Amino acid sequence: MNINDPQLTVLIPAYNAAKYIGEAITSVLEQSFADFELLVINDGSTDDTAKIVSSFNDPRIVLISQENKGIAAALNLGLTYARAPYVARFDADDICNKNRLKIQYDFITAYPQYSIVGSAADYIDAEGHYIFTHHPEGHLNEEIQQLKYSVCPFIHSSVIYKKEVIVNNGGYNEHAYTYEDHFLWMNILKNEKACNLSQSLIKVRLNPESVTIDEKWHSRKFLSIKYSTLKKGSITEAEGQELYHISEKHHSQKIKEGAYYALCGKKYLVNNYQPVKARLNVIRAIALHPFRLDNYLLFTASYLPEKFITWLHKFNVKRLSINQ
Repeated sequence: MNINDPQLTVLIPAYNAAKYIGEAITSVLEQSFADFELLVINDGSTDDTAKIVSSFNDPRIVLISQENKGIAAALNLGLTYARAPYVARFDADDICNKNRLKIQYDFITAYPQYSIVGSAADYIDAEGHYIFTHHPEGHLNEEIQQLKYSVCPFIHSSVIYKKEVIVNNGGYNEHAYTYEDHFLWMNILKNEKACNLSQSLIKVRLNPESVTIDEKWHSRKFLSIKYSTLKKGSITEAEGQELYHISEKHHSQKIKEGAYYALCGKKYLVNNYQPVKARLNVIRAIALHPFRLDNYLLFTASYLPEKFITWLHKFNVKRLSINQ
């Protein structure tokens, strides 16, 4: 291994990630594939994120700091510094399975027709407890190409991609606030092949500190802009500014915590039928936001049998698909 000429760059954007980033970095350093650089972009953190990253004594770790500009800007900066031809995305609060890098690197180099390779993922809560396993909507390239524009084809922190392809397509659009990855895929997949491996290669952590929340907690205006820009494949600076201001206005920490508990409750009910755990999480969401009707509906649904919950979920997904 040549430390100055790595075969793979693991790219982690980090903002106030001190609580989890040590575990995330450890999971990368313990990979069975060792020929990588770990590039951490500290996006203006005000906690101990940079201090924790610097505490690791491993020459493969590169820490770069910028003022807080958001995840898309952090990723674009990372792409300019990445030295490897392949980039593995990863988030500062997630955990890599031990063979993740080896499996994806071996696959994308053995099948060079693919520019993006994702995987399934195990979702965990803030404390690291397993909630459910998510399999992307499409695995084969043909399936991914047929997905509706409203469906994100990859779990962002699970993908490995050819750096050149991403850079040549302009990188991440900084106006597509909170869905910069989805926006990127919609434009890239017009000309590139991709696939998702069925094996779960990462653990994705749901936590209230994350900028990403359940779709249902976004305002109608936010969702309208998001899906209209995805459909047309372009977004203006003015639309990006509006998305940002809507999020800043409505997505306080209290809302994020409520969204987190409601999402955990929904996943425990729909994806891994454990009604007692679902109710405990929904009760916390109701305590934070007692006037949200959907939380009470979710609580009531937790007393229904699993077969009915499965049918109801499929019906709702089909209805939403038709309306978008």
